[in-house]
Amino acid sequence: MDALFINTIRGLCLDAIQRAESGHPGTPMDIAPVAYTLWQRFLRFDPSDPIWPNRDRFVLSEGHASALLWSLLHLTGVRAVNSDYEVLGRPAVTLEDLRTFRRLDSHAPGHPEYRWTSGVEATTGPLGQGVAMSVGMAMAGQWLAARYNRNGFSLFDFDVYALAGDGCMMEGISGEAASLAGHQRLSNLCWIYDSNRVTIEGHTGITFTEDVAARFIAYGWNVATISDANDVDQVARALHSFKAEHERPTLIVVHSHIGYGSPLEGSPRVHGEPLGADAVRATKRFLGMPPDAEFFIPDGAYDWFAEGVGRRGAQARAVWEGRLKEYANLYPALAEEIERMQRRELPDGWQDALPSFPPDPKGLATRASSGQVLNAVAEAVPWLLGGSADLTPSTKTRLTFAGDFQSDDRSGRNFHFGVREHAAAAVANGMALTKLRPYWSGFLIFSDYARGAIRLSALMELPVVHIFTHDSIGVGQDGPTHQPVEQLASLRAMPGLLVFRPADAGEVVETWRIVVGLRREPAALVLSRQPLPTFDRSRLSGAEGVAKGAYVLADAPDGRIDVILLATGSEVALAVAVREELATEGIGARVVSMPCWELFDRQPPEYRDQVLPPEVTARVGIEQASTLGWDRYVGPGGAIVGMHTFGASAPLKQLLSRFGFTPEKVSQTARELVRRRKEARGEGDASPA
Repeated sequence: MDALFINTIRGLCLDAIQRAESGHPGTPMDIAPVAYTLWQRFLRFDPSDPIWPNRDRFVLSEGHASALLWSLLHLTGVRAVNSDYEVLGRPAVTLEDLRTFRRLDSHAPGHPEYRWTSGVEATTGPLGQGVAMSVGMAMAGQWLAARYNRNGFSLFDFDVYALAGDGCMMEGISGEAASLAGHQRLSNLCWIYDSNRVTIEGHTGITFTEDVAARFIAYGWNVATISDANDVDQVARALHSFKAEHERPTLIVVHSHIGYGSPLEGSPRVHGEPLGADAVRATKRFLGMPPDAEFFIPDGAYDWFAEGVGRRGAQARAVWEGRLKEYANLYPALAEEIERMQRRELPDGWQDALPSFPPDPKGLATRASSGQVLNAVAEAVPWLLGGSADLTPSTKTRLTFAGDFQSDDRSGRNFHFGVREHAAAAVANGMALTKLRPYWSGFLIFSDYARGAIRLSALMELPVVHIFTHDSIGVGQDGPTHQPVEQLASLRAMPGLLVFRPADAGEVVETWRIVVGLRREPAALVLSRQPLPTFDRSRLSGAEGVAKGAYVLADAPDGRIDVILLATGSEVALAVAVREELATEGIGARVVSMPCWELFDRQPPEYRDQVLPPEVTARVGIEQASTLGWDRYVGPGGAIVGMHTFGASAPLKQLLSRFGFTPEKVSQTARELVRRRKEARGEGDASPA
């Protein structure tokens, strides 16, 4: 029976890929017995409720093998879940979805997509990301157990499995994540390494000859080996070794062969393209399947899986739900936390914890005010937690009232990711997939190292908070290697990511008010190293305008707008100073603070025109970053004071002078625009006054 249904999975994969004329048949063929054994004998997962909180997680890190996952989700009868976390009556993956694999709107897309197909625990495809996110899931499981489990009530004890390939093991992010997992002794984590020794270019002997098992032993992992991927009993023994390990994460090395179990074993073309109709029929014949029957599912297949993973998962979930009801009677506050967390809701009154900051011409760095706000909010939201890539003292992201998450104390809320920016962002994604509210932090210049994971948090619509400090040439003498120039434009180019660069402590408070309330969007906070004045809001507009992305901070003194000064972050105070200087010359300047372009672009045209009146074409954009993107706000009649080089190593005041971020330079630019505008309008005397 095992062989019959393993080959059923293989046949469905072959047919889906052949029908699509696109896909990777080799990996599903070789690893099907391992995936089948895991799901049918071990995985604690209820297809009728694929989001119950204590389920085991299965992450297909080698996402190109998605046909394998779609076949499993279909055969096990996984139910669909809507955006309100309600389980629906329809299947997550229908037979029609398999027939339309890789076609528009199919729930069987080319790679696993979280939120698109129920049963997918993480969006994968970029190799290494899945295994890295699985580390975050495992860490989240350990933290949940420490916070919520009580004597007699083991609410959280789930395991996390990730299926990885040679490509995952080559990617640097997997090494970062494995090193962290070994240090953290995550015994609830199991990576299954499909060592089939084939990548797109051919045999891995041309690039990848290291001893992976030895490397993971050095990381502090338990390592087991499966010499024959087709031997389900051997697979089961390896999985039992993981279940018996209570001190270390486990790597199971599976020695498989691309196309194993077919006449095409070892053929390079099996990896990256369909076999062809004749080869598919020959392979089915070899496997004992009807060669001409497409999407063949033998009698009893659905019942077989229902009696295996289905029955086991349903029983485990029923026991858990009964235990949760008893728990709620004894620990109602904790039970309410669990319920709110699972629905991505927040505690009542959490906004009351937000602090306020009095006007202060000296002010403080936005990284410092952000740290204060973060601590206040985290006291009110117990599942808000995170850390930095070895930069907590600089990014000001330590929760001063909470301990550290380490192998000897899982209750801490401060996570130390080490100098591993890429893994830190991916681990945060994994924690968010487990419904925690994570943040991680680093210098803005090093956001490039984490870009792949940041992109996935946007693609998966996860409310991860990416905190970046040292946001500009304000880094000063550290020089151009540490002075971000193009990073802001790069982050703003990413769909679904809200990028905030607040101008003072008041805007920081409002930024956190927005960010904590997000349910399906990640945010990047871009914060200063140097102190910025805290504006007197009794003289200027209130910071609540942050919610609209951009707002009028200060208008022209007499209401006549000759020029608009647009700025973000540290440059807003510069714009305010320029406004005052221009006023002495009779030039009316409006200052617009633009902390979040994405939110401003979402506003109705009426509001955008109110902030940036179309008739006022004299506009100056001011930002210590690449000028890319500013043209759509300043227009053809405007100017941009920005960065066109990588900066330099010097004290801050010298840098500001060198690159033009001074009241004199910006005022000169504004005067010239006003003069040109008057000339164009034929107003005679073109002097600014």
